[in-house]
Amino acid sequence: MYSAIAANKRKTVYIMIVFLLFIGGLLWLFDKMYAGGQPTIFYGSLVGSLVYVLISYFAGARMATAVNGAQEIQKSDNPRLWRMVENLAITEGLPMPKVYIMDDPAPNAFATGRDPQHAVVCATSGILDIMNDSELEAVLAHEIGHVKNYDIRVTMIAFALTSVISLIADFILRATWFRSDDRENNSPVFMIAGIVAALVAPLVATMIQLAISRQREYLADASSAMATRHPDGLISALRKLEEYGTTLQKQNTATAHLFFANPLKPGMLAGLFSTHPPIPERIARLESMGGQL
Repeated sequence: MYSAIAANKRKTVYIMIVFLLFIGGLLWLFDKMYAGGQPTIFYGSLVGSLVYVLISYFAGARMATAVNGAQEIQKSDNPRLWRMVENLAITEGLPMPKVYIMDDPAPNAFATGRDPQHAVVCATSGILDIMNDSELEAVLAHEIGHVKNYDIRVTMIAFALTSVISLIADFILRATWFRSDDRENNSPVFMIAGIVAALVAPLVATMIQLAISRQREYLADASSAMATRHPDGLISALRKLEEYGTTLQKQNTATAHLFFANPLKPGMLAGLFSTHPPIPERIARLESMGGQL
């Protein structure tokens, strides 16, 4: 488990380096397209992007809960949910995370925050309605596992960089649409390269989420089974998700990777680009763990 935590810390650094280089490349193209290669524009934009990433990193939990319409609760608001999160945090030796509820009939949950001291655990109203105590505890133990393994730090980096890349791509496309055609420094090569890069950026943003790795979900499933000593609870919860579905009413691709199960509507390429392993594969791995606990 400690090696997994160390791996996730290294992964955070790698993700930041690769995608900061990508952001720098987008800004360089924009600079060549519209500013004639003036260093002030490039460096000013790069510093602005870095500041945005840092703000998103430190405010990421609030942003994730806000865009998903989640509301913080206290113990008196939902004693069942609160006590389960509290007991699991004590079991894992972690600080008590903030507890949120998301008003959505789809059964799902997520954890976020930059570290265990600033963690958030959120459950949808749908998952609270259909899960029994054993199943709900297993799902929450999965989310607490993300906190313990520092997965939430990696997801906050991905959230911040996805936002920056999407903003830059949108800005390039809008600037291209409304640009003046009489500028002498509008090189066709840079113009085409910038447009292509802007169009590819959403795919790159998806790849950021995939860079988190599906193994992160398998690891959190294993953490849940170890914490509860009862993998059958998580297996039963996953089977219910197969039955009821996990598509949220209010979908947000930027935070989809945070959730316990894929919250987006399935599509033709859902299996290829999903940030979550298929539920049957997760169940199979948990069943193979049963005799080892």
